[in-house]
Amino acid sequence: MDVVELVRLVRAGESDRALVERLGLNRRTVAKYRVWASERGLLEGPPPKAAAVHRLLAQTMPGALPPQQTSTVGAYREEIAELRQRGVEVAAIRVRLEERHGHPVSYAAVWRLVRRLEPAPPPEAMVRVEVQPGSQAQVDFGYAGQTLDPATGRPRKTWVFVMVLAWSRHLYAELVFDQRVETWLLCHRHAFAAFGGVPRSIVLDNLKAGIVRACLHEPAAQRGYRECAEHYGFLIDPNPPRSPHLKGKVEQGGVHYVARNFLAGREPTERIDDPNRGLRRWTAEVAGQRVHGTTQARPLERFEGVEQAALLPLPPAAYDPATWA
Repeated sequence: MDVVELVRLVRAGESDRALVERLGLNRRTVAKYRVWASERGLLEGPPPKAAAVHRLLAQTMPGALPPQQTSTVGAYREEIAELRQRGVEVAAIRVRLEERHGHPVSYAAVWRLVRRLEPAPPPEAMVRVEVQPGSQAQVDFGYAGQTLDPATGRPRKTWVFVMVLAWSRHLYAELVFDQRVETWLLCHRHAFAAFGGVPRSIVLDNLKAGIVRACLHEPAAQRGYRECAEHYGFLIDPNPPRSPHLKGKVEQGGVHYVARNFLAGREPTERIDDPNRGLRRWTAEVAGQRVHGTTQARPLERFEGVEQAALLPLPPAAYDPATWA
């Protein structure tokens, strides 16, 4: 921890929350050092010299952490930078480092190093819309790079289908080798079966597998998708053209989250047996068990405790996908 940097940021008017995010400290530590700096007059007058801050720290807080610690992941700096260039999230980088080097890695240490490598951009203001349990799911396809086809053993272009229940943030994900209408409909069928029920509406972009004519007032759904919706009883709710932010739960918390945590940093050979087996396990054990940044709860617990019972019941027979031309 760099106490000089902490004092500088406090003098600049940064809040405790901002200091927690920027320095990777907890709130108690930040509050303790803020009080310490205030009592010694470091927050007023000319900026103190680094040597003076260190000397005061040694005199008044001998049990404190050293002014500057060596990062426990400093040896992996280039490796972490390369993974970040490939779009890997901090949590996934920690897992990759543990897999590659065979010892525990601190998430906080990786996070602090990434923050030094990449200064945080200014936040973009958005209004988040929350919905009732079981009322909405958001769905999308996202490019997933190369995956080995189990049938041929050769790498193929792969997409990930993601459906996120908007209230609980619990998700279903599936890797596929195309974006055809039949694949789109079959993925819906698999998602509803995995959830054990059907959300009342599906929010989607204007991708051709679902929407044949994008329009603000009168969008036209693909015929097979309309039949699928009638069979399961859900409402098709396409976004207006060029408005991906209206389904941010699947953009950021779905496709983006899967791509930058489960997929990024892996090689195709890691999924040679079944491209979806590891994804299903990861969805239940990692994605479903994380504490969601918005809800501050585990998605799988919210789903099993509340939202699953609020879904529409599955029909007696699953939908048999049809393609119209």
